[in-house]
Amino acid sequence: MAKKIILIEDEEIMVNLLQRKLTQEGYEISVARDGEEGLKLMMEAVPDLVLLDIIMPKKGGFEVMEVMQKDKNLKNIPVIIISNSGQPVELDRAKELGAKDWLIKTDFDPQEVLDKVVKQIGK
Repeated sequence: MAKKIILIEDEEIMVNLLQRKLTQEGYEISVARDGEEGLKLMMEAVPDLVLLDIIMPKKGGFEVMEVMQKDKNLKNIPVIIISNSGQPVELDRAKELGAKDWLIKTDFDPQEVLDKVVKQIGK
């Protein structure tokens, strides 16, 4: 049974890159282009992992994580943050809200994403 990942990201290049890499590795990927859509997807089919951008339309990553923390079905889903910024204040906030790991968009390569996903949920 393929592990389910919800990718909540509004940059098309990132969506295409991550979706292609993770699908090739056997994961089942659902994509949401904003936080509201992402939460809706999570409620419909609880994923094994969430890849979450911080700055998005409608509901940002921190707001999504706040909602997840209050929901008993969602609060234990591992979250990996994908951010343009590696500011310590942002990373501290993400950790407080339960993020397991993070990637900085300008620094990562697809293999690094895969390594972090495998570390959280396995193959």
